[in-house]
Amino acid sequence: MKYPVNEVFETIQGEGYFTGVPAIFLRLQGCPVGCSWCDTKHTWELLDENKVAPELVIQVDGEIGRWSNISPQSLLNYIEEKGFTAKHLVITGGEPCMYDLQPLTQHFNEAGFSTQIETSGTFEVICSQSTWVTVSPKVDMKAGMLVLPQSIQRANEIKHPVSMTKHIEQLDELLNGIDLVDKTICLQPISQKPRATELAMKVCIERNWRLSIQTHKYLNID
Repeated sequence: MKYPVNEVFETIQGEGYFTGVPAIFLRLQGCPVGCSWCDTKHTWELLDENKVAPELVIQVDGEIGRWSNISPQSLLNYIEEKGFTAKHLVITGGEPCMYDLQPLTQHFNEAGFSTQIETSGTFEVICSQSTWVTVSPKVDMKAGMLVLPQSIQRANEIKHPVSMTKHIEQLDELLNGIDLVDKTICLQPISQKPRATELAMKVCIERNWRLSIQTHKYLNID
């Protein structure tokens, strides 16, 4: 199986449970969700005219919507050729759960990598059992897609973007009836807005949840 890869790069995970962990980011092309604040809108469309050779998406700036179909073993080969040392693979997008991620995650797990998926929760999550699933639920976005109960149930971490009280209420509705034992709940202020940060901190303290700061944006790294 091959996946439409927008970019592959090595950096530090900047948010959520694994903040500070060296990681290889694998960004897949394609996303129909339509978040207004999305900072990777170039990954939304999977256009034939933007298909390129694999070497043009490995450790190369992915800020345009180019992509290349690459198999899990070829990805592993490119990572080894580049000399990447991180052993944590973050699969993001776009919306990575548009695709069956079982072959990809299983292959990297067998090669000694831990794997993590970052998803909007609007597609069924299909991956290896050991993969850490981070659901950042996207509610009332432009495309009107629903957050699936399966994705919330499968999540190890629920990392919710917030800027106002309404977003907390939406999260409460999503979590209603969900067993939260062994799930990490993070609130992430949208776009580093002071009021959003203040709200997220307040609720995290009240509920003993975690605050997720997008440290990569403060540090000005990928």
